[in-house]
Amino acid sequence: MLEVVTIDGPSGSGKSTVSKALAKRLNYSYLDTGAMYRAFALEVLTKGLENHKEKYINLLKDFYIEFSYNSEHTQRVICNGRDVTDHIRTPEVSMWASTISKEKEVREKMGYLQRKMGEKGKFVAEGRDMGTVVFKDAFVKFYLFASPEVRAMRRYKELLDKKIQVTYEEVLEDVKKRDEQDSNRELAPLKPAEDAILIDSSELTVDEVVDKMYSIVMEKKRLWKYI
Repeated sequence: MLEVVTIDGPSGSGKSTVSKALAKRLNYSYLDTGAMYRAFALEVLTKGLENHKEKYINLLKDFYIEFSYNSEHTQRVICNGRDVTDHIRTPEVSMWASTISKEKEVREKMGYLQRKMGEKGKFVAEGRDMGTVVFKDAFVKFYLFASPEVRAMRRYKELLDKKIQVTYEEVLEDVKKRDEQDSNRELAPLKPAEDAILIDSSELTVDEVVDKMYSIVMEKKRLWKYI
């Protein structure tokens, strides 16, 4: 069993914030799988290949991504040697990340890269299919969710903080559309793993969610020692 904690869930449920905090508290590494799909989506959009599937699939051969951290332990996303951290969180990139993630070749490539990163263990991996596909033998699996309205408001405030001008209604529409795409795709649809622990973050603070997850992980580690 890999000592990997997976946190799956829909966009805006708080996965990234919670995963980073939980990883820090556990002294684990953090694997931001959503950033990997976003980075590839940005590559596709930058090269104008969104309507040319064969061509953008071909980009996967040379696609490489890594994560680095500055002195404040803030994560930077490096794609093919270029820092794309500040360019992968726009609504357009988010939507295209969801669109291209339906492609078998894209998921296979990302899954391969994710497993390579996580094979040493002591990772918190967040995404859409970490517990159902990529890390089926994960130590603990969580599924974090919240209502579409709550998630849209969180995303709306995040975009405004980044000086990206959108309306709440636009963000809510994007959230609902993304949910539909992610949940109904044929390949690795968004859903909880059968053995995942479900946590509704709608009425919880980040600290409350992290406290709950931390307690569960530590109890599992304690029991694991006696197996």
